[in-house]
Amino acid sequence: MCVVAFAWDAHPRWRLVLAGNRDEFHARPTVPLARWEDAPVIGGRDLEAGGTWLGVDDAGRCALVTNVRDLRAPQDGLSRGLLASDWLRGTQDADSASRDLLARAATYRPFNLLLVDRGHCTWTSNLPAPRRALVGPGVHTLSNAALDSGWPKAVALGTRLRAWLDDGGDGNDLSPLFAALADDHLHPDAALPDTGIGLERERWLSSAFIRGEDYGTRASTVVLLDRDGGGVVVERRWGPMGAALGETRVELVS
Repeated sequence: MCVVAFAWDAHPRWRLVLAGNRDEFHARPTVPLARWEDAPVIGGRDLEAGGTWLGVDDAGRCALVTNVRDLRAPQDGLSRGLLASDWLRGTQDADSASRDLLARAATYRPFNLLLVDRGHCTWTSNLPAPRRALVGPGVHTLSNAALDSGWPKAVALGTRLRAWLDDGGDGNDLSPLFAALADDHLHPDAALPDTGIGLERERWLSSAFIRGEDYGTRASTVVLLDRDGGGVVVERRWGPMGAALGETRVELVS
C-alpha cells in the first residue's frame, strides 16, 4: 500500500474511512480480498511472506502497512506485512500494540503501520528510528514517508477524501473515492521527494495510480467502519498497465 488517505473520528457515522492503493510488482503472488480460513482476518494476502498490506476483522479493527521508500537505508529484516496480520490475529488494542512494537521495530523492513480499534488510531514507524504517535481526529495521509508528510499524491488524495466527507460521506456511493485512487496524473518535479531513486522514477511514482508492465498499482481499497461495529471493505484489482482484474466487496455486520 503506497498512498493512503484516511479520516479518523471525523464523521457522524463513520469511525474510520480509508482509501488507499497498494503498489507492488505484478509477479508477486497475491490472494484477493477475502475472509481468511486460518485467522480472523478480512483482507488480501501476500503469498510470498504470508502477511497482508491491509486487513480488518469483525471486531472493527483495521491494520495497514506501507514501506518507507529510502533506498539509502538498509532494506533487510522481517516482512512488514506480518505486522498487520499478526496484530489482527490477536486481541491487543492498538495503543498497547504500538507501544510494544517500538522495542522490536528495527527487526522489520522499513515500515509505516496504522493500527485502528474502537478507541485508538496509532501510527508506528522504524525509519529513521522507531517512533509512534496517537493519531488525532481528522483527515490524514500516508505514503512512503512519515504520517502527513506532504507528498503531493497523498495531499491530493486527502483533499478528495475531505470533499467526499463534506458532501455527506454516502456509503452507497464510493465512486468519488475510487476515482481519486485512479488519478494517474504526474506532479511537478519541484514538489517531488528525493528518496534516492532518481528524478525519472520519482516522477513516474508521483501519481496516485501507477501504470507499469512489471510494477504498478495492484489494488485500490476503500474501508468504511461505522461507530456501531459494522462496515464494508471494497477492493478493486489491477494488472500490468492498469488492466482491470475484478472487484470484491465484504460486508461487516455489527
